[in-house]
Amino acid sequence: MSDEIGSAVRRVVTRVDRRGPRFERENVLRRLTVADYISLAALFWGWASAVLFLSGEPNWAVLAMLGGYGFDKLDGYWARRSGVSSAFGRQIDSFIDVFVYLVSAALLYHYALAPTVYASLVVGFLVVAFGGLRLVRHNDEGFIAEDGTSYYRGTTVVHTNLVAVGCYLSAAFTGVPNGWIAGALLVLVSPLMVSDYRAPKTDRSHALAALAALAVAAGCLYLEVGA
Repeated sequence: MSDEIGSAVRRVVTRVDRRGPRFERENVLRRLTVADYISLAALFWGWASAVLFLSGEPNWAVLAMLGGYGFDKLDGYWARRSGVSSAFGRQIDSFIDVFVYLVSAALLYHYALAPTVYASLVVGFLVVAFGGLRLVRHNDEGFIAEDGTSYYRGTTVVHTNLVAVGCYLSAAFTGVPNGWIAGALLVLVSPLMVSDYRAPKTDRSHALAALAALAVAAGCLYLEVGA
């Protein structure tokens, strides 16, 4: 009797395994849409930013990071415009955000601001860890909708990245090292990414982010070629 039950269980398991999700057997490249390829362009610029940091070129690295930011915004716009938004695409977007915003912020702190390697270890870990958890939660929960407005739960990875960039530009323009202050600020703001704070997703917030990106680009170009 036990042998019959065991055989029945094995047949059911085999049948369920064969009926597994179709996408597990599908070539992942065939699932990519134009929006996903735009996301991969953002990843290219995120990687370029990392290489430039490693090469001792923080200004060009930040500019490359801003290129990634531009493609990151473009992929979402294209997905909505063409009606190809999907959970798969959102996962790709979040995966790439780790490199465009979180890794770049950690590298910027390490190469341009950190007073010691130990400070960099702690700050970089917290930025990447809390930011990664924030992206995982967003993929799981999505946006919060209230009164016709969408909200991110917690501050975004862009906010944290902007703190790192702001500290860098402050130190570069004033000539006053602020590694400990920058580290303390990043330690304080990183947990906010997994808080219950509601960050609005509106045209106004996107416009402010774009203006901030232009200001950062101008500052880095001035430091590189005009100073």
